[in-house]
Amino acid sequence: MSGHSKFANIKHKKEKNDSAKGKIFTRIGREIAVAVKEGGPDINNNFKLKIVVAKAKANNMPNDTIDRSIKKAAGDLNAVNFETVTYEGYGPNGVAIIVEALTDNKNRTAANVRNAFTKGYGNVGTPGCASILFDRKGQIIIDKEECEMDADDLMMIALDAGAEDFSEEEDSYEIITAPDDFSKVLDALTEAKLPMVSADVTMIPQLWKELTDETDIKNINKTLDLLDEDDDVQNVYHNWDE
Repeated sequence: MSGHSKFANIKHKKEKNDSAKGKIFTRIGREIAVAVKEGGPDINNNFKLKIVVAKAKANNMPNDTIDRSIKKAAGDLNAVNFETVTYEGYGPNGVAIIVEALTDNKNRTAANVRNAFTKGYGNVGTPGCASILFDRKGQIIIDKEECEMDADDLMMIALDAGAEDFSEEEDSYEIITAPDDFSKVLDALTEAKLPMVSADVTMIPQLWKELTDETDIKNINKTLDLLDEDDDVQNVYHNWDE
């Protein structure tokens, strides 16, 4: 897993989405609502909510906005009617893509996702066709420039807390955990006041696909852009080595 920290891509996405920060917060708010409905508003007893809050903080969502979202969801449980749906498929040259969505209209979402694949000359496949090429892992990325701690000390904190892997990249540190250990490692890093750029349980590719043809690159970007614009889409994972 070492050598494939996606810090550059994360920075790119954040810059790209700075003008659409409200949209990102809306998506995270939707995830908070679903997490609260499923496990309650106590972050210490709701693992899913803890993960969403970590993602919210990594996206610079203000603490008071997070608290309001949790309280609103806790007081309005009957209004939360979103369903979790996952789509899998392939883009140009066999790039595997997984799309996770929260929706109140599965027909609308399915049509939009299929359209995004089709316009990029890809196709939606059967469940499991793409996810077999990924591992679900906790992933925490720390900005090296903002981190004052020595790499060895940081590694020991992460490994002592239960991390599986630690890697140092040119501009970042990447910490990988088993999904069940993510919360413990996150707590240890939070207590050490480390600057986390990204913290989430995510899908990490086992193999990466390179695209060299300009048309393929244009098409994969078209698919990813259309998915990013869809309000129902929460997360998109792919194995394109950008």
